[in-house]
Amino acid sequence: MRVVHVVAAVDKFRGTADAAEVAAAVALGAERVGATCVAVPLADGGEGMLDALGGPNRRTTVTGPLGDPVDAAWRLSRGTAVIEMARASGLTLAGGPSENDPIAANTSGVGELITAALDAKATRIIVGVGGSATTDGGLGAVRSILAPQRLRGVKMIVACDVRTLFVDAAVVFAPQKGATHAQVELLRRRLERLVQVYSETYHVDVATLEGAGAAGGLAGGLAALGASLVSGFELVADELHLAEHISEADVVITGEGYLDAQSFEGKVVGGVVGLATDLEVPVGVVVGDGDAHVRAEHPMLSVVSLVEQFGSERAMNDTAACITEATVTLLGLIASPRATS
Repeated sequence: MRVVHVVAAVDKFRGTADAAEVAAAVALGAERVGATCVAVPLADGGEGMLDALGGPNRRTTVTGPLGDPVDAAWRLSRGTAVIEMARASGLTLAGGPSENDPIAANTSGVGELITAALDAKATRIIVGVGGSATTDGGLGAVRSILAPQRLRGVKMIVACDVRTLFVDAAVVFAPQKGATHAQVELLRRRLERLVQVYSETYHVDVATLEGAGAAGGLAGGLAALGASLVSGFELVADELHLAEHISEADVVITGEGYLDAQSFEGKVVGGVVGLATDLEVPVGVVVGDGDAHVRAEHPMLSVVSLVEQFGSERAMNDTAACITEATVTLLGLIASPRATS
């Protein structure tokens, strides 16, 4: 029997391990059973995308979501700039939902990073959206991009982690950012007005664009300036040649912190499972925890929950070691005809 080759194509476990740490833990589990492993930390366009695409090599001080200065990291390599909006306008920077001001929070810092990328002669700008404090429809970013005519000839791509429509961003996401029912309604009306503003000013109807509601409508605001909206997972997967890695694998291990219906709607786990299935490579999933109903809807998928296997305390406080042990369990569960050929 030849050595089994594993691909660790994983997302972060929010709050306990980033994607690189998760991938390393999976690789250690593969090593324990005598397998080889290629670690491919992934992201869906939200937090972690910058690290997945090579990590930061620039820093710029910009306006944070509530107006305070923020030292935001970004990347420039071979004419391509990679910006992660959460590093300029993220909910964490605002102190979380309890400290956020969902009406005042804005995306000015993202526009300032785009300006910095233009100043650095970037010809391609990737903006990852997700983890935002904002529901400003991207107006802060649009207004803070100095000389937006410089975007002509520049390919701007927005990596979206959801498919939400522009106006729906208020109802779907603003409560997670600390908005009350009354504030959600105010934000919804504000987004409706912005649809008109963007249509009149830039002749782009952001209301019907799938994903335009990502990051509280930031995706739509940037689309008004000419950006293309794409699946964040697909963009990262293409940049990292994920399909090629999977095609050479005997087993794929993917994972994330919590498995729910959204996991199969443009997120990393669903994307990896889809790719592996198309390429007829067995796939297993390690998660911190998960919705039992969602797991029941995918009975053929091998899933190991850290909370179920190790208990919530150890799963939270010793996450990497648990992932390693869960990987050993998964590799024992998954029969791989390719590995014995």
